[in-house]
Amino acid sequence: MISKKHQVVLVMFLSVLLMNVAVAGDGLIKKPSQYSVQETAARMEKAIESKAPISLMARVDHQANAESVNLKLRSIVVLIFGNPMLGTQLMQENPTAGIDLPMKLLIWEDAEGKVWVAYNDPKYLAKRHGLKNVDAVINKMSGALNALSDKATGKE
Repeated sequence: MISKKHQVVLVMFLSVLLMNVAVAGDGLIKKPSQYSVQETAARMEKAIESKAPISLMARVDHQANAESVNLKLRSIVVLIFGNPMLGTQLMQENPTAGIDLPMKLLIWEDAEGKVWVAYNDPKYLAKRHGLKNVDAVINKMSGALNALSDKATGKE
């Protein structure tokens, strides 16, 4: 039996944990970053580069694109990256998984100036595409995304 004191500590711990990592019903995992959008993106790129065979495929700067047509937008960057050893196995199970691959990490600044990262939860993608025989791959992807995003946001 857990004492009342330990129950309170456990509830407080879980509350703090849930405040820092939110898994939305839409399949997104969101985390706050202690860095600017550009610094968070640079940290994520460095983390990706250190984890071969994961590779960065593209960087999309939505703010720069908006400015190119004289529109204003807070800083928003999308990094597109993947590991063909893992992604291929998902597409072998169901080719529709290819619409969600390679993986993407969105980094943005909200109206209050807080920087966030978000990415698709691989478990959500497995459900979305009816992937049944790839639990080990999904777990490996989930672990890698969590570790990479923690490095990018300064939670490591």
